[in-house]
Amino acid sequence: MTTTKYLYDNEVLDIMRTSAVIPVIAIDDIAHAVPLARALVAGGIRVLEVTLRTVHGLAAIRAMAEVPGAIVGVGTLTQPEEFAAARDAGAVFGVSPGLTPALIAAAKSSGLPLLPGVMTPSEVMAAREAGFRQLKLFPAVPAGGVGMLNAIAGPLSDVIFCPTGGISQQTAPQFLACKNVACVGGSWLTPKDALESGDWARITALALAASQLRAS
Repeated sequence: MTTTKYLYDNEVLDIMRTSAVIPVIAIDDIAHAVPLARALVAGGIRVLEVTLRTVHGLAAIRAMAEVPGAIVGVGTLTQPEEFAAARDAGAVFGVSPGLTPALIAAAKSSGLPLLPGVMTPSEVMAAREAGFRQLKLFPAVPAGGVGMLNAIAGPLSDVIFCPTGGISQQTAPQFLACKNVACVGGSWLTPKDALESGDWARITALALAASQLRAS
């Protein structure tokens, strides 16, 4: 019987344990990238997932990777060619909404540590067989939320999650209390109106509150 070689366990798990919350960031204006990263880091949130949902994704990663203390990753990886491009832009980890054979191959060839998305127990088992034990439960609330995580903690006890999707400042502690959760992902740290108005102090305050969730 062969033993599965797990991919990037130490790198991904260390990143997940750095912050209780990983903000899911979509940059519509590249001028927001650096001040946003500085505001989040100032509030104690160092791990930043910059998504490829906008045309500024790669440029934002490149800019934010230069901010002292920031650990910048790329989110919404859906195409194999995006892995190398994001790595070259300065991303040190990747996040995908799901997992396909092509994405598995791209993760291996690029060397970019990947946190792949799963939604069902079968998808968790398939990801584990492919070499991943750190997974993103997505979308977390529609997938069953805390109940789902607690239910699969027994039969799939060696898998650690970053639930993302539908989580708020108010509900995050419920997820963080699950024994198989290392952190959560959320977009509430970067409200659009705060970005548009340049209210970086507000974002720092949101980050500070998020950084204290695990302790609470």
